Amino acid sequence: MSLRLGDVAPDFTAETTEGTIRFHEWLGDSWGVLFSHPADFTPVCTTELGAVAKLRSEFDKRNVKVMALSVDPLDSHQRWIGDINETQQTAVNFPLIADPNFEIAKLYDMVHPNASDKFTVRSVFVIGPDKKIKLTITYPASTGRNFDEILRVIDSLQLTANYSVATPANWKHGDEVVIAPAIPDEEIPKRFPKGHKRVKPYLRLTPQPNL
Repeated sequence: MSLRLGDVAPDFTAETTEGTIRFHEWLGDSWGVLFSHPADFTPVCTTELGAVAKLRSEFDKRNVKVMALSVDPLDSHQRWIGDINETQQTAVNFPLIADPNFEIAKLYDMVHPNASDKFTVRSVFVIGPDKKIKLTITYPASTGRNFDEILRVIDSLQLTANYSVATPANWKHGDEVVIAPAIPDEEIPKRFPKGHKRVKPYLRLTPQPNL
């Protein structure tokens, strides 16, 4: 059965390019991104892992740990990292899980038989410090992911976790946010001292509260 939002992310122990890792213990109090790629030594995956390496400081600022997975063995990962570093002009700085027996891939439903029963699809899981799944996205093998969008979603998720707000369509960091409908009008000045705009009784906007 596929995992759903709000489910506890399954724990696992895995061999990675940074040693043996127990997933929940490795996450600690951090947010996490677990993402799968179809195979080592493939073009789109090479660009993706390079892109994530270049964004490491952005993930760090958000207290997010990143881990990748494919069903290739560890020695393949180690060789491939050299290619990624060379072609993407970066240094892979996060662990790659080796899952040759498909144990974790099946645990997270990363293999879709209608696409391929031999490779994982491009799955993304964002996991909160409570170890619950906050976001799932699945891309086809032919489409590289937009990791700036994943950072944008993490910003939104963290705002929701820390303040009673949601983010509107096409929101980006620094834009106005939506005050949760459950908050009465009379509580808004105290909770959102930067002011607010009442467009409709159910649509109230306020400046991003953590800026």
